[in-house]
Amino acid sequence: MTNKPKGFRSSIDMGNGKSIEIETGILAKQADGSVVVKYGDTMILATVVSAKEAKENVDFLPLSVDYQEKFASVGRIPGSFHRREARLTDYEVLVCRIVDRALRPLFPDNYHADTQVNLMLMSSDKNFPPDCLVGLAASSALMVSDIPFLGPISEVRVAKINGKLVINPTESEMENSTMELIVSGTEHDINMVEGECDEIAEAEMLEAIKFAHEAIKIQCKAQWALCEAMGGRKPAREYNHEKNDEALKQKIWDLTYDRVYQVAKSGAPKSVRTEAFKAIIKEYLDSLTPEELLEQEFMAKRYYHDVEKEAMRKMILDEQIRLDGRKLDEVRPIWTEVGYLPAAHGSAIFSRGETQSITTVTLGGKLDEQLLDAPMLAGYSRLMLHYNFPAFSTGEVRPNRGPGRREIGHGNLALRGLKKALPGDDENPYVIRIVSDILESNGSSSMATVCAGSLALMDAGIKVKSGVSGVAMGLISDEKSGKYSILTDILGDEDHLGDMDFKVIGTAKGITACQMDIKINGLRWEMLEQALEQARKGRTHILNEMNKTMDQPNTDYKPHTPRIERITIDKDQIGAVIGPGGKVIQGIQKDTNTTISITEVDNAGIVEILSANKENMTQALRIIKGIVAVPEVGEVYEGKVKSIVEFGAFVEILPGKDGLLHISEIDWKRIPKMDGIFKEGDMVKVKLVEIDKKTGKLRLSRKALLPKPGPEEGKPQQS
Repeated sequence: MTNKPKGFRSSIDMGNGKSIEIETGILAKQADGSVVVKYGDTMILATVVSAKEAKENVDFLPLSVDYQEKFASVGRIPGSFHRREARLTDYEVLVCRIVDRALRPLFPDNYHADTQVNLMLMSSDKNFPPDCLVGLAASSALMVSDIPFLGPISEVRVAKINGKLVINPTESEMENSTMELIVSGTEHDINMVEGECDEIAEAEMLEAIKFAHEAIKIQCKAQWALCEAMGGRKPAREYNHEKNDEALKQKIWDLTYDRVYQVAKSGAPKSVRTEAFKAIIKEYLDSLTPEELLEQEFMAKRYYHDVEKEAMRKMILDEQIRLDGRKLDEVRPIWTEVGYLPAAHGSAIFSRGETQSITTVTLGGKLDEQLLDAPMLAGYSRLMLHYNFPAFSTGEVRPNRGPGRREIGHGNLALRGLKKALPGDDENPYVIRIVSDILESNGSSSMATVCAGSLALMDAGIKVKSGVSGVAMGLISDEKSGKYSILTDILGDEDHLGDMDFKVIGTAKGITACQMDIKINGLRWEMLEQALEQARKGRTHILNEMNKTMDQPNTDYKPHTPRIERITIDKDQIGAVIGPGGKVIQGIQKDTNTTISITEVDNAGIVEILSANKENMTQALRIIKGIVAVPEVGEVYEGKVKSIVEFGAFVEILPGKDGLLHISEIDWKRIPKMDGIFKEGDMVKVKLVEIDKKTGKLRLSRKALLPKPGPEEGKPQQS
């Protein structure tokens, strides 16, 4: 123990009797920076490494953020075949994204070295979720390194619980939450927001973000304190990742700016505008000798990108018009259609400008639930939303290799926005899978997914509480003059060259989800307030357009949609329905062509039967009800003759329940023997006359249902 490094520490009082501790100098010391963040029993190891040199001809920051949860942190062994952690789960990818989006704007624009942030959940405390600590951990690792970083930043969760705002609430507290946001920022500004809400007002969201920022400021100060404990922050490493030629930069500007401005102002469609922009720089590059081209091409394209960015931004700020000729608050033309795919359970097309989604809804039963097997997410999910972004949607050639982080993030945002409008399990027995395929894209394809998803759910007959729409907001600002413009329904270029991407989803009543990324320092609160209000008007306009196609769910499901029936049985009857080795339930499914599942809930069994055929459903219900029914003395049953013996017949009056119909109980007349009376499989109406109290055996009678003969009836006739 005497050789253990002393390390350095800083702490943050959370005001709930607990504190967050940041420690460095103990673990992973060969990384450029490493810290351990501890809150309760939750511990995250964050490391950061950045290459000493940038790769040639790279003009961006190759930043990768990887977050992984160790199953050992919760005392579990992975359920996968290899019994080890595999590829990142969707949840881990989503955590990676919130850290990446918070960190990326805080690196110098001219720093282009490969940089990797690794975050590992080493120990977990259920009451202290790790996703609200990862931003603090990543930023702290960067702060104790020599990597150029304009931080610190931190991230917190803010929730509204019983009407009160709470920072980093426990999992049990979250059960009563009406709003849950992850907010990231520096000591001075907010730069990332993501979360979901129960149809809240814009002012309520703004209040929560401001509340979260106060906690972020405290956590940023704790990172400075950690650096001070180490003797001060390390000087940033020296680097030179860009080759520059000021004369060439000015030449490109002089030759292209006016022409680029005119193209930006033309209002041409995306494809025409893109080709026109390419033609301008191509003309210059074509004028160079091979030697000049080799020396200048990379720099010239970089400088030309700056020209495009500046021309577009100046046009919007000065002339208050957009690349496609729209006003700042104008939404692109919209058309929608439902039921486009006749074989789907629900489908819709949503087109807005040059962005288009075709979305399907598929309804399934209990056995279609998604299995979740991750350290912090174990169980089942009844709602799935998958977002696909094929290359042809932007006119590109790219092989399909499964969803990337962007697709997972866009799908999750749309899911969070839509799920608040879904009915409860008592009104909706189905497992729901929503799939959005983006067929065209020029900005806001995730919001098109929300709109198409809302319509497809209605088309499928799901009793949603209301329609849901979404809109993406942008920002163009000039720090020197203080001028800024808020843009409604941004294009892809406006997202790429702008200062903000703020997606807001909601119903007519209020906001259900949001996601905001800020690319600049200096976002003023009035900008955010204006963006929220402009987004409300944009969402309302889009929802009104959607309502022209469909404003209420279909009154019934599609004819080919499988129906679900549920019945509740006693807990001790579950075994009888399943049978030994599942023999009974498997036989019912085979005989009736249905899908049956049983879930034990509160000492009862919920039997769910799924079938697209009404007769099959009725038959399966009859069999199961028969299995769990309790025979009652005096009741009349129509039973099946199962076997014949000398002294009578055994008749199945309920599934699995046989009784003896004695030869003396078949008729009032004396029957000497059973030959020719019944054959196996005959249906016979009988009355249950007795249940033996000791053995439980059933005694049946047929003659009890026949008229009793008179005194002369039944006697032998005289010749």
